[in-house]
Amino acid sequence: MAAIQTDNLVKRYGEVTAVDGVSLEIPEGEVFGLLGPNGAGKTTLISMLATLVRPTSGSALVAGYDINRQSLDVRRQIGIVFQEPSVDDLLTGRENLYLHSMLYGLPRSEINGKIDKMLALVNLSDRGDSFVKTYSGGMRRRLEIARGLIHGPKILFLDEPTLGLDPASRKAVWNHIRELKNAHNTTIILTTHYMEEADSLADRIGIIYKGRIIELDTPFALKKKVGQDLVFLTGEINEEALKKLPFVNSVEQENGHYKIGIVDSGKNLQALLNAGGDIKEVEVRRVTLDDVFLKFAGQKMSEDAEEHAEGIFERIATIKTRR
Repeated sequence: MAAIQTDNLVKRYGEVTAVDGVSLEIPEGEVFGLLGPNGAGKTTLISMLATLVRPTSGSALVAGYDINRQSLDVRRQIGIVFQEPSVDDLLTGRENLYLHSMLYGLPRSEINGKIDKMLALVNLSDRGDSFVKTYSGGMRRRLEIARGLIHGPKILFLDEPTLGLDPASRKAVWNHIRELKNAHNTTIILTTHYMEEADSLADRIGIIYKGRIIELDTPFALKKKVGQDLVFLTGEINEEALKKLPFVNSVEQENGHYKIGIVDSGKNLQALLNAGGDIKEVEVRRVTLDDVFLKFAGQKMSEDAEEHAEGIFERIATIKTRR
């Protein structure tokens, strides 16, 4: 059974079409990355699926319920972690979860046990009784994920879940998202501007642009559509040995070094180096999801130079070896 199924979903605001005929099927247990530049329609699409905005036309089923006719049933099946922080700083983590449990009508006899379980899931058991105002940014985001899960939703919407977090906190949130999928088979709809995040977490990615889904596939398949990774080698290179490797597409000499076209350098680079000869220097240029946006949407997804500083896009990874 599909967790989400949309049929020609449309949303117009006056003369502006924010979502333009989206038909999409997301199976249960999938982490689905919905990516697009600002104004592409991803927030509007999620708002319709969460029954926060009514479609102009079209239909959708979320956890088997119609978003137009059964909005209350839909809301009982979903959890949402908003882009902007929404936990109460003046309450403890446990109190925030208790309040959310009461709003969803969970039986009082079950609430404390569920809170303990959720705090353990997001590694906050030792801080559950601390005021949220004492939490770090990463702890707050993990608490928001716990709050979105406390009522046992089948589907979780994560809107920029790691926005503004430092790299270590971001990776911790990624680990918790993976645990949700593996332990609970939760369907997760993820929006993010961090391409490494989408690449690492999403089973499939839908690229939305001008209200339409223009590409839909796995991260690997999308990058493969754009092109191959390039590896530049300097040294005494065994050209014939490289040409025989099954994952090597091309071997060319260029400006005193060799340019190698390679499939999935992350997986095959070491085998390439082992066969390449007496290699002095290696430079790897990997195809990234940002390259996918350049090809299909005509622009980069990245908007913040800090993302480059953190190595999010891995535009050029250089490895130097001395032998």
